[in-house]
Amino acid sequence: MFIVKPESETSPSDLPPDSKALDSAQQPRRLEVTLGSEAAGKRIDAVAASQFSEFSRSLLSRWLKEGRLTCNGEILAAKQRLHGGETLELTVPAQTDGWHQAEIVDFDVLFEDEDLIVVNKPAGLVVHPGAGNASGTLVNGLLAHRAELSALPRAGIVHRLDKDTSGLMVVAASYRAHTQLVSALSEHRVARRYEAICEGAPPATSTIDLPIGRDSRQRTRQAVAPDGKRAVTHVSISQRYRAHSLLSVVLETGRTHQIRVHLSYQGFPLVGDARYGARRIVPVAASDALRMTIERFERQALHAAELSFVHPGSGEEVSFSQPAPADFESLREVLVQDAQQHERDTFGDDAP
Repeated sequence: MFIVKPESETSPSDLPPDSKALDSAQQPRRLEVTLGSEAAGKRIDAVAASQFSEFSRSLLSRWLKEGRLTCNGEILAAKQRLHGGETLELTVPAQTDGWHQAEIVDFDVLFEDEDLIVVNKPAGLVVHPGAGNASGTLVNGLLAHRAELSALPRAGIVHRLDKDTSGLMVVAASYRAHTQLVSALSEHRVARRYEAICEGAPPATSTIDLPIGRDSRQRTRQAVAPDGKRAVTHVSISQRYRAHSLLSVVLETGRTHQIRVHLSYQGFPLVGDARYGARRIVPVAASDALRMTIERFERQALHAAELSFVHPGSGEEVSFSQPAPADFESLREVLVQDAQQHERDTFGDDAP
């Protein structure tokens, strides 16, 4: 069951945007620990992973090589054995990728605590700065909401939604959460369910297991490709209309544009998704309301509706759900009305 945590469980207002906090987050952090006798005979990378558990072992190994993690002031190889009693010093670098501009951006925070933030991203909002989107992104808004995120890799972003996809995202708010959420996503331990409206009528249930890679003919698109990465999408029909279908879609993997690419490849592009072949089809004798709604639907009809994972702090399963936004619901309503009117016109009073 997917449950949204009530507002009373969100963190209090002791985490406001703060220019001093932002400045602090952009400074390196220095951590120090003196080891006990239990470290004797163990490799430094293994001991460091246990002492600085908020960071991944691979990240600590990299910092060892870079000299950011030292033992008694000396740079050691990861395989070096310790004697016990040494002092490990770790300098956590500040983020220098330019994702530090805090701006007020419109999005809803559904839940937050010291480890994570769950947001409802509106359609039209880009997740992170990039070419053509240097500001005004979800990341910029998150930094205005909590400046400390500037110290985390990619400002805490561990997965993303396409610009025109609405719905739930989880953002790491601590190094511990970042490490665990990245691992959970890579190991498919984060449950993600989407709602989508496509053209046509897919099978009642299906699993699409086709690799996805960059389209060799158009680099801004993804495509089903033999040399691509494995991608698995589970699809079921929630409701059929005359020329469209409401889908429940569960991701097993998380490739770029995965749902859009898989459904388009099968001949069922999402309504409004011109990049992946949407044709703006309307059924015969469709109402003006349906025709206009489809013609004016300017984004892919895709909404991240449910999200479930193990909380990186408490170790408990947490689940969140969010209803689709108004444009998606309006599209669904006119499709229902069209199907019902068609049944009345066909069967009269005997319409089911």
